Amino acid sequence: MFKYYPQDADKNIPETPISPEHMRYLKKIRREKIIIRLTQLIILFLAFALWEIFARLRIVDPFITSQPSRIIQTMGNLYREGVLFQHIGVTCLETVIGFLLGTIIGVIAAITLWWSKFLSEVMEPYLVILNSLPKIALGPVFIVWIGAGPVAIIVMTLAISLIVTILEVLSGFLSVDQEKIKLVQIFGGSRFQVLTKVLLPASFPNIINALKVNVGLSWVGVIVGEFLVSKAGLGYLIVYGGQVFKLDLVMTSVVILGMAAAIMYQGVVYLERFLLRKNQRGF
Repeated sequence: MFKYYPQDADKNIPETPISPEHMRYLKKIRREKIIIRLTQLIILFLAFALWEIFARLRIVDPFITSQPSRIIQTMGNLYREGVLFQHIGVTCLETVIGFLLGTIIGVIAAITLWWSKFLSEVMEPYLVILNSLPKIALGPVFIVWIGAGPVAIIVMTLAISLIVTILEVLSGFLSVDQEKIKLVQIFGGSRFQVLTKVLLPASFPNIINALKVNVGLSWVGVIVGEFLVSKAGLGYLIVYGGQVFKLDLVMTSVVILGMAAAIMYQGVVYLERFLLRKNQRGF
């Protein structure tokens, strides 16, 4: 018996029936994914449980390392003071803006360098040097140029993530099979058609990898920027907590950062799966 995708009902395209062997294989894959996810959660739970136990037994100093119960208490205090979501919102907004700008500008720059071989060869040594340059050292310079505020933090994020994005996406462009490009050109395809029909679809994995790398780099850039100049945000809480020896506040901010970064990374993973499904179904 044939089945239909609901969204394909109007197309009257039947789905290929699934054999029992294929069904068993799919169930095995789902079972493995569930086991992996449960194992990850168990490891996380054990890590926090051991952290709490060692702190209570004074195997580690809770004043220095804090402990999960004190972190939860600190979150509650910040929530009652009405500043928890304010600091989280500031940092997340700066990170998302820096992430989007770094990705968009990086992809456009990579396309420009692929389009012009002359420009690519001219810029290659500069990109390599800029990539190896410790961008964190430029933080004070950005503050002097731009001024203290969110804009300087976003520029700091761009400085850290932009070059990596350009190099990652450009590398994907250059690794595309040249025979496919020549085939499109033989049939009269323009350079723009080569870009949209061959280059971008073939470089999809590299672009997704650039997004995944950018998640971590964007958080690094924002936190470094908030270390240098900020009146709000999780980076500000870390600096303030360290200055007044409220290490519970420091560890609470670090835990929240880890959770936010994990959610953002998972969002990129879901985007990848959505685009892959969309591409496979031919939409």
